[in-house]
Amino acid sequence: MRFDEYVQYDALGLALLVRTGQVTADELLDVALERMTATDDAIAAVVHVQEDVARATIAAGLPDGPFAGVPFLLKDLGCEAKQFPTSMGSRLYDGYRYRYDSEMFLRLRDSGVVTFGRSTSPEFGVGPTTEAVVYGRPTRNPWNTDHVAGGSSGGSGAAVAAGVVPLAHGSDGGGSVRIPASSCGLFGLKPTRALLPDGPASGEGWAGMAIDGFLARSVADTAAMLDATVGPDLGAPYHAPSTPIFSDAVREEPRRLRVAVSTRTFTGDAIHADCVAAVEHTARLLDDLGHEVVMLEATDHPIADMESFMRAWTDIVACGTQLTVEAMGEDAIDRVERVTRLGVEHGRTVSGARYLQAIDTVHAMGRRMARYLVPFDMLLTATLGEPPAAIGRFRTDRPDGWSSFLEYRLEHVLPYSPFTALANGTGQPAMSVPLWWNETGLPVGTHLMARSGDDHVLLQLAAQLEELQPWFHRRPLL
Repeated sequence: MRFDEYVQYDALGLALLVRTGQVTADELLDVALERMTATDDAIAAVVHVQEDVARATIAAGLPDGPFAGVPFLLKDLGCEAKQFPTSMGSRLYDGYRYRYDSEMFLRLRDSGVVTFGRSTSPEFGVGPTTEAVVYGRPTRNPWNTDHVAGGSSGGSGAAVAAGVVPLAHGSDGGGSVRIPASSCGLFGLKPTRALLPDGPASGEGWAGMAIDGFLARSVADTAAMLDATVGPDLGAPYHAPSTPIFSDAVREEPRRLRVAVSTRTFTGDAIHADCVAAVEHTARLLDDLGHEVVMLEATDHPIADMESFMRAWTDIVACGTQLTVEAMGEDAIDRVERVTRLGVEHGRTVSGARYLQAIDTVHAMGRRMARYLVPFDMLLTATLGEPPAAIGRFRTDRPDGWSSFLEYRLEHVLPYSPFTALANGTGQPAMSVPLWWNETGLPVGTHLMARSGDDHVLLQLAAQLEELQPWFHRRPLL
């Protein structure tokens, strides 16, 4: 199979070719590896390549899953798998090997995907860009390599956009699936809290704010992969609401939805004109589809105190970062990047009482958002506050930047990504949909948050938008 044929199919389409004998899994892997090599100098998205493991997986016989034979990448953070070493984006863990397979990886494996490596991540997943020092070079946006691919699942976003794989694993603790989806012109969904398994090593990530997800070119691929991985694992501390079969749901049109629309941040601040244009364009599409669109006034903000929420988010993430770093020894802080070191230092200032207070603040925000959405089905905003940033702007080892972890989050990251982290705190499902490209050719995603447990409604709406304004054919001329 040639690359120009390979990229005409989504993951489900490629799996069908394998199932019907039109192509072999080895041939698909050949194309993926060739494309990875051809784009590596430009985007630097794939690390820890394990071709021998992938070939052996095929030779042993693939499970009869929906994605049997499809090349696949795990994010270089989480999704623990014995045969796939990791660095977690950090020199501190470079080449680290797990002694167990996570439940998430086992379910991915059972879906039939052929995993052959990991995709780049910033150090421990902190930040809206993927420029970790451990890789020796930044991961770049395939649409314009002077710009970032997003973070923290930036490698997955870049690899899918560049056509290396049709679908890739990611995770999202503050927007880490949706930010690269927006930056790379892809579909990205953050599921409802606890919809996917976290075990066996933990019950939740970042106090329940982090969850796995996927970067994809088609809504159907995301729906089918959710079906393959959904549900709690043994010992899960809590369960998400029960869900329909997502692959069936996306074949049905959603009910008529009432969608609140804001072209400003949750605190009323203005966003980039390209992002406003993207939101207004999506709102028109929703109106064309027969949904009720309610444009919010500049003073009608669902969140009165976003700063308090972000301070709580920062305390929780800093403590999680501290735990990961200090597990490698007391001197480990000296071997991490600047922002990570600031995060560890911040975590050391957080008392047990303050940590519990942070969780209470986050939970209170979830209650507030649930009440806010009673008259609405969804809230539409931009995904980011501006188009993809230039390479280097958010690089976490900059010696001239960031006096504190809180400053980094509140004064730099929050204005750039003012929308995504809220859904992590509230536990709501949220998605970034690729419906707008600016005049310079950069993707600008739009963001929809739904009520907890309404993942299927988000997917139904995404499929409806995908049919009305298809995006699958749009690929960067890398």
